[in-house]
Amino acid sequence: MILSIAKVLTTEELNLITERLDATDFIDGKTTAGWHAKVVKHNTQLTSKATYAQDLKDIVKKALWRNQLFQIAVQPKVIHSMLFSRYQTGMSYGWHVDNALMGNQNKLRSDVSLTVFLSAPSAYGGGELILETIQGEQTIKLEAGDAIVYPSSFLHQVEPVTEGVRVVAVAWVQSLVRDPHEREILLELDTARRAIFHKDGKTAEFDLISKSYSNLLRKWADV
Repeated sequence: MILSIAKVLTTEELNLITERLDATDFIDGKTTAGWHAKVVKHNTQLTSKATYAQDLKDIVKKALWRNQLFQIAVQPKVIHSMLFSRYQTGMSYGWHVDNALMGNQNKLRSDVSLTVFLSAPSAYGGGELILETIQGEQTIKLEAGDAIVYPSSFLHQVEPVTEGVRVVAVAWVQSLVRDPHEREILLELDTARRAIFHKDGKTAEFDLISKSYSNLLRKWADV
């Protein structure tokens, strides 16, 4: 399931992040790429040595944790391996699939990949995120502060930036529910029961759907 989520970051959070990011603190993005992705990764990313790096990561993570749609769609257990990536004119990231496991000693699964856009689409040319799906290629270029989430099993690429600068925050999620189809079923059930509750309150139909939702989550959750 591919899902765009509007306004994950507030205007204040977005301004704070973009004002504090310093282009001189960005290093070659190949340093965190897998051995096969290094060949096609041509961007820069914020060095972990930047004194403000963790503060900015915390802002993005807190925004994701409070977002209701992100919570019910992704079922996050851990948001990890966050990076701030920067693409200047001519930079790109060719076709690749994200590593299944990330980290050194304490490995974490990448079930869901996410991108939070920090640059307005008018600030750069090209730079579209392209996802390869069974319906064909899907092109994504969102407003600053919006996010896209998608299964980490997808092949994807970032088209070359033709002008301006593209800045994003990227991260991965180990979900409580690793199967994307199961997550989609849970999202649909939760959406339906919330709509019923909003319209009619706590009805017998709401209780029945809630029972099915809870029992499926109990069955599928990896805690």
